[in-house]
Amino acid sequence: MVNRVWCGDITYVPTAEGWLYLATVQDLFSRRIVGWALGENLEAELVCEAFEQAMQTRGSVGSVGFEKLFHSDRGSQYAGWWFERTLDKHGFVPSMSRKGNCWDNAVAESFFGSYKSELVAQQEQGCFADKVQAYRLTADYIENFYNRVRLHSTLDYRSPVAFELAHQIGNLSAF
Repeated sequence: MVNRVWCGDITYVPTAEGWLYLATVQDLFSRRIVGWALGENLEAELVCEAFEQAMQTRGSVGSVGFEKLFHSDRGSQYAGWWFERTLDKHGFVPSMSRKGNCWDNAVAESFFGSYKSELVAQQEQGCFADKVQAYRLTADYIENFYNRVRLHSTLDYRSPVAFELAHQIGNLSAF
């Protein structure tokens, strides 16, 4: 079901001007990246910005009769009061990986693997020329390629947007 379970994580993004950090929010139903933020530090503000963008993308995410879960690793950005307050404000219940168990957040890690091999590694010297290019190409990759074009075996070889549309019209053989 759309908007029932989201997950999030952060990864390092290399640029010739120094590191950036990418925080994402992914809907586990469709694998769609519904929120993301690129910033110069690993503060909780980055994950809150990605989450708030997800809320704007999805609008009201009420799931009548269902708990809304947000899964992450045990990073301080996700375990701190600021993000906990953000989740609570929107009616989400936090869920965290077990200590030392990276497999619990495998879907988020899989997205980062795709992002780094399909976009970052394709840049000259394996990094973005500058921070502006990193932002521009990341936005294009997520919004125009990953969510709308890239096929996922988990989704019966559909893009996340096509999978959600097929689910909305009740015809999973469409698209």
